[in-house]
Amino acid sequence: MAVLLIWNQPEKNKAFFAFFIFSFLIGMGVEMIGVHTGHLFGAYHYGVKMGAKFNGVPWLIGLNWFILMFCCGIVMTKLHRWITEQYEASGFSMTPLLERLSLIFDGASIALFFDWIMEPVAIKMGFWEWKDGEIPLYNYLCWFLISMFLLWVFSKLKFNKDNYFAVDLLIIQVLFFLTLRFFL
Repeated sequence: MAVLLIWNQPEKNKAFFAFFIFSFLIGMGVEMIGVHTGHLFGAYHYGVKMGAKFNGVPWLIGLNWFILMFCCGIVMTKLHRWITEQYEASGFSMTPLLERLSLIFDGASIALFFDWIMEPVAIKMGFWEWKDGEIPLYNYLCWFLISMFLLWVFSKLKFNKDNYFAVDLLIIQVLFFLTLRFFL
């Protein structure tokens, strides 16, 4: 998925690759804190099904943080373009601050919704396991806050945000995990 996102990214520049590296490192970092302390997400550990790990966290998790944040950022960017066109056609305009806050808050809400859909499936598939078998509520709060931070960085960086594959990929992932959630 990451290779296809990068492949389909128009006009790749340093800011795009900076977001890739930054979201990967933040994702790995917060997951290492989570796995070793239980403070960010709750007490959990990763199983062996996600492959090679670094300090208790599969490399794929860092990649998945990039994929999800990038896709959510692209979806919200495209949605805001459409909303802006509708506002302007009606004679109104959205302030840049409101647009940025909406991108960050709404994009983090999409990421949170995705995590909520994915969690039970990932547990059933043995990707990770919660200490008490329960997903703590603050797992979702931390997901939301970390997503907001990464989407804020996304909104600040200047790179082409017309990756149409990102929209399709997010829809495919949501449908995939929704289907598994109902049939597993």
